[in-house]
Amino acid sequence: MKNIALAILFLFSISVFAQKNVATQEQIKTFFKTKTLVVLDQSPFAEYNMEIKQAVTKSWKLTEFDFITPQEFEEKRTNAEFSFLTIDKVYFDKDKTQARYEFLCLSLGGEYKSTTDMPQLSTVPISYYGVDEETYVYKLNTLVNFTQNHILFTSENPKITSTTVIFHYNKNIKSVKDKTLYLLRNELGPNVNTESKIKKIYPHKFKIVSRDEISKAIKDENDDIVFLHKVGPEGTKKKARCYNAILGAKDAKLYYFEYHMISSKKPDGFLARDFKKLVK
Repeated sequence: MKNIALAILFLFSISVFAQKNVATQEQIKTFFKTKTLVVLDQSPFAEYNMEIKQAVTKSWKLTEFDFITPQEFEEKRTNAEFSFLTIDKVYFDKDKTQARYEFLCLSLGGEYKSTTDMPQLSTVPISYYGVDEETYVYKLNTLVNFTQNHILFTSENPKITSTTVIFHYNKNIKSVKDKTLYLLRNELGPNVNTESKIKKIYPHKFKIVSRDEISKAIKDENDDIVFLHKVGPEGTKKKARCYNAILGAKDAKLYYFEYHMISSKKPDGFLARDFKKLVK
């Protein structure tokens, strides 16, 4: 399990979506020379295995790739010829909630003592640890593409830092009004869980849909659709954070990212305050 400094979460909340720290140009150049090994779930019956294979086979363009088991990862992770796409269990230093997350991580191999020491080029939160994989597997193609986009962006912008990358992604929020926002009803706060409630504060196009409809928009590469990617405990934990991101179904662009501490007034979901931020 990897830990991420809590200070980064509070100072650069959006950069946590992208990664712990912006990778150095040397690390990025090294990455492009590697073969990326995608580590599958231990269980051969995990839906994640099927979905990640489809997503990477369809979309991965940056390096050669292959799929390996967790046992093979332990054998190969010290080899600098490889990079690794993994699902990592993550917690934050000094986090009193003791919440654990699962992140889609892209790391470099090499002679490092532990996985914690491996340079990470991108880390994307996908779920809370222990939450059913069905809450995120249908979005893996978008999350894989976001990872690629982020690497390309940092490669093409060598002066980017963990601070300035925030401003880059924040610029995209203005474009949400030109898209149709897809939402799952069970991911909305109780005060914004119907069309009539949402219309009172959000004047742009949206639709409350099913997971299948989001999955179809992703597969069809529908440029008109953006969708909510919520990372919450789904009832498994009362004291935790809820992350809300809006991503493009076609371009995997990050249009919005925010988080809040879950409480009676701020439940696990996309809230009225999030809609209001979209229309500012």
